This record gives sequence, structure tokens and C-alpha cells, in this order.
Amino acid sequence: MMMWWHWLSVIGSLAVTGPIGVAIVVWLLAGKSWRLTAIWLGLFGAGMALVVATKMAFIGWGVGVASVEFAGFSGHAMRAAAVFPVAGFLATRSSPSHLRWLGTAAGVLLAVLIAISRVYVRAHPPSEALTGCLLGLAVAGIFIWYASTEHHMALSRLLVLLCIPVLLVAPQVEPIPAEQWITKAALYLSGRDQPYTRNMWRQPKSPLD
Repeated sequence: MMMWWHWLSVIGSLAVTGPIGVAIVVWLLAGKSWRLTAIWLGLFGAGMALVVATKMAFIGWGVGVASVEFAGFSGHAMRAAAVFPVAGFLATRSSPSHLRWLGTAAGVLLAVLIAISRVYVRAHPPSEALTGCLLGLAVAGIFIWYASTEHHMALSRLLVLLCIPVLLVAPQVEPIPAEQWITKAALYLSGRDQPYTRNMWRQPKSPLD
């Protein structure tokens, strides 16, 4: 059972979700959907920026919510919830409406399972996995709402062809050290030698505090 959760966690990694996010851009550009390309880049970029900002705020300055152990949005959960529902929607864009929404729902389900997997593999507390997932679903939902108003979109099958190699090959690739990059940047900007960690919330407080 643990291997199942680990596999799901890998599927949400930057090595998988990053290329799929790029594949969505390629699909939109191939279909000459300039407005949707800009919207996707803006929404996905904003989601990623929020993840990085909250992580850096905690690592460098200790900004978080101790009561729920929130030290930043889960990047895995955010990216998965952003890209998989959108990929499912776009891949079935030219299909009947019930299949289109089935594709979107499958993407949402996969994203939720990936968010849960981050808790099971002890990478994040529930608060970070849940908020990361909700942030990603907001990105996907806004994009899908805009995409639903476009009536001249094609090349749906191309997105499937672009994503399949990513899902097969990316899990075998060495993990991208995104967390290390974020930590180094946070320490540089804050001027600290050591990052803040959740352990500071677990240490007994002095009676004088």
C-alpha cells in the first residue's frame, strides 16, 4: 500500500507536472489559442509563485501557522491539481460534453489522491496538502471556465500524445532539487545560516515566553 502512495507522490513531482504544464502550452500554441496560452501561463505562474513565496517565508523568516503546522503550500499538490484537470479537459475538448467532464473529473480525482499521498509519505501535514490542492484546483477551475468559452479549439489528441511519454519516463528521472533551491534563496534573502523548521513548534516554550 505504501508503494502505491509513493508512486502517486512521484506523479505529482516537478519532473512530471512541469513537462505536462509545458505540454499544455504547446497544445494551446499549436491550436493558435493565444489568449488561453497567456491565461494558462499567468494562472499557473501565479500558483507556483504563491507556493514558493509561502515556503520561502517560512524557511527564511519562520512565517507559518503553528496550530495546523502550515509552513507553505504543497507544491506537489498544487501542480497536480492545476495540470491534471486541465489536461483531462483539453484532451477531451472535442468529445461530447459528458466525456469532457469525465476527463476533467478524472484529473481532479488524480490530483486529490496525489495530495493525500503527500500526507501518507510524511512529506506534508494535512494543512499543506489540502491548501496546495485547493490552490491548484482554483487555477484549473479558472482556466477551464475561460477555455469553455472558446469555440475554435482543435488538436485534442496531441495533448494526450505529449503527456504519455512524460508519465512513462519522468518517474525514472532524478528528482529536481526544487526544495534545495528554495531553501538557498530564502537563506540568502533572510541572511540566516540555518532554515526554520517545524521542530521550532514542537519545542517546549520557556515560562518567560
